[in-house]
Amino acid sequence: MMEGKSVVVVGGGAAGMEAAGQLAKAGARVTIVEKESETGGHVSKWCYLFPDRRKSTEVIQYLNSQINQKNITLLTGEEVNLVEKKGGRFILTTSNGKELDADAVVLATGFDLFRSERKEEYGYGIYENVITSADLEVMFKKGEIRLTNGGVPQKIGFIHCVGSRDEKVGNLYCSKLCCVTAVKQAIEIKEFLKEARIFCFYMDMRMGGALYEELYHEAQVKHGISFIRGKVSEVSQTIDHRLVVKAEDTLAGRPLRMEIDMLVLMAGMEMSQGGKRIAQNSRIKTGENRFFLPADHHFGGNKSNVRGIYFAGACAAPMNITETISHARSAVQDVITYLSDGKQ
Repeated sequence: MMEGKSVVVVGGGAAGMEAAGQLAKAGARVTIVEKESETGGHVSKWCYLFPDRRKSTEVIQYLNSQINQKNITLLTGEEVNLVEKKGGRFILTTSNGKELDADAVVLATGFDLFRSERKEEYGYGIYENVITSADLEVMFKKGEIRLTNGGVPQKIGFIHCVGSRDEKVGNLYCSKLCCVTAVKQAIEIKEFLKEARIFCFYMDMRMGGALYEELYHEAQVKHGISFIRGKVSEVSQTIDHRLVVKAEDTLAGRPLRMEIDMLVLMAGMEMSQGGKRIAQNSRIKTGENRFFLPADHHFGGNKSNVRGIYFAGACAAPMNITETISHARSAVQDVITYLSDGKQ
């Protein structure tokens, strides 16, 4: 049914690679357009994945096997700026002026991490040793956790919900994965630095995934990681470059001041800039959270307001890798149905 049909997948992260692979297996000619020089998206930047601490390289290996098919063409270093529907077909214009022709389109533009410097009170980009969760993953890949002066941190803090559930930055939604990421990374630091003391400042612990709660329990019982329910109001730096965290312990009902060596900001997820550009230029609807808006939250989670254009993965909402791959497979089924019913 899909032989002779062409589909363009915009984005070469986990969702785009999975969608492209499944479409190719169904017989379609698939073109992946990826803005970076390599595929893999955010997954490739992680060391180990929650909740089972699986190596990210294993997931990347699977995804690469998906797109290693003769009927898949990969375009890297290209961005799609515009998607136009003309009759029953689509014309996609790239940043390099190329025009791609397709019978259907899958948007898998993913997400961008919240830029933590927008929360000036936390000192990212201002004070030494204030880093993000993404920066910490780079340290894990290098196999060492060091302060800017080369020293080893002994007291480390995590701040949850940086750029999520925050009216001041316009993001009222929960990014869903910050809590479990903090737990995973706190455990990993403890395994690197057994004598280190680790404190997580959270609003609410939202561990809504398989084995997430068990990981949270392990962090407290096995590794002795402290969780403080409190909103951090300010971070400053002492003369000797230690960080001072001021917060309110809402469970104890008292203010708290703590000196630490390193602070990790759990940056939330936002709609990618590439996704925003396509939405604006191509009149594809977005929701209040600025992610792509599904045609129906119950029955059309992969469908856009334009028939023949579908969403896959975290361009529609914050998702973990398991959800992303399932969402991509669902998008593929919608594409197959669309191209098979003859009602373009």
